[in-house]
Amino acid sequence: MNPWLAALLAVTALRLAVAAAMPLAPDEAYYWVWSRILQGGYLDHPPMIAVFIRAGTLVAGDDAFGVRLMGPLAIALASLALADAANRLFPDRRPGVWAAALFNATLLVGAGGILATPDLPLLVFWTLALWAAARLHASQDGRWWLAFGLLAGLALASKYTAVLLGAGAVAWLVACRGAWRWWWDWRLYAGGAIAMVAFAPVVAWNAGHGWVSFAKQGGRVAAGAGFTPRFLGELLAGQVGLATPIVFVLCVTGVAGAALAWWRRGDTPAGLLVAMVVPGAALFLWQAMGSRVQGNWPGILYPAACIAAAAFTRRRVLRWRGPAVGLGLVLALAGYLQAMFQLVPLPRRMDPTLAQLGGWDALAAAVEAERRRIGADFVVAEEYGLAGQLALRLPPGVKLAGLEQRRWTFFDLPPPPATGTGLLVQSTRRDSEPEWTGAVPLGTEVERSRGAQVAERYRLFRVEPRQDLPAALLPRPGGT
Repeated sequence: MNPWLAALLAVTALRLAVAAAMPLAPDEAYYWVWSRILQGGYLDHPPMIAVFIRAGTLVAGDDAFGVRLMGPLAIALASLALADAANRLFPDRRPGVWAAALFNATLLVGAGGILATPDLPLLVFWTLALWAAARLHASQDGRWWLAFGLLAGLALASKYTAVLLGAGAVAWLVACRGAWRWWWDWRLYAGGAIAMVAFAPVVAWNAGHGWVSFAKQGGRVAAGAGFTPRFLGELLAGQVGLATPIVFVLCVTGVAGAALAWWRRGDTPAGLLVAMVVPGAALFLWQAMGSRVQGNWPGILYPAACIAAAAFTRRRVLRWRGPAVGLGLVLALAGYLQAMFQLVPLPRRMDPTLAQLGGWDALAAAVEAERRRIGADFVVAEEYGLAGQLALRLPPGVKLAGLEQRRWTFFDLPPPPATGTGLLVQSTRRDSEPEWTGAVPLGTEVERSRGAQVAERYRLFRVEPRQDLPAALLPRPGGT
């Protein structure tokens, strides 16, 4: 077997094993709830991650492995596509193996290829769209515009930042003389129409719900006005960490080399890589002048940047490719081990794996014990992540209601029970009274922890049924 294919299979097998062994994060549990109520959109994002999770749980069940199953498999497919794209764009250099290796060495893929979040299908479909563009250039066959349009539409149905994929394609068509001919090919416009059809369910859902999702995410971009440099350092430091330091440097130097090749020689493949990186990077840098840019947002820039790193890295820097891949794999493995076994007992503020993953099973057991003690008929969770975790972990048959303003009302879910008594769970990080008015404090707390390190504490309240609150009865494993 080809050594690089064998390595990809081994890494994919490792990721699948970690996916099964590592506890789910709150956002993943929340997206599992989405997967039980498939619809054209949600308040936070488009629906593709819900489709991924539903496919995985249909095969492997409603546990961590089922929720995450599609991730490592889809990333393996994207890695093959990225390698093929690099070789077709630069057949004289054949940089495909190194491009895919650098891509897999980033923590963006090492961790993001396991976690079931909207960034996962976005990254996969973005990479596949880049592959379609590479096939288009290599073959000069306009039918690849149809594939590009479909994949771009699926990326946009994953996360709204995929609009930068279309912007990159337009920038390439404008800036590269070798791509101008496509403006007169009807298949370019047919591909755009296919993208809109793929995205149409998201538009239709938003139209039926007051455009809430577009407004919520569009507000993040609007927050970029102001031009204060407060968050620039945070953005750059986050990218160095997410890409890993050596891969980040290689990507920056590679994109710079591709930009020079496009500027000096009109190199069309190099121009494609520049168009898929520079406009997005400029947007994120601009936004960081006035507001926080989450570290995962620029992750879509790395597929093209890794091709540039493999194809345009100067000879004196080539020797860093091996250490870059090795360091990335070591950091990913360290993260896996910390998440699963707490190799170093760090407090919550220093250990995101504790904050996100630690102690959920024990918390659910403590909540269930308190529910039985007071004879409650149902449980209420105030935060969406907590609600998702309890929905997955409470014993079968226990009714769970999610309570959060302007979130559960956008699902077609039944209201909470109209009779009986409820147990409300609220994180002590919230310093406000519960939204469930009339809640009576029980005077006790439960906690979730990993070893001796406490991740979070929760207050408990007794509540009586109410039908006038933004709450809904959530699905449970084995149900609909």
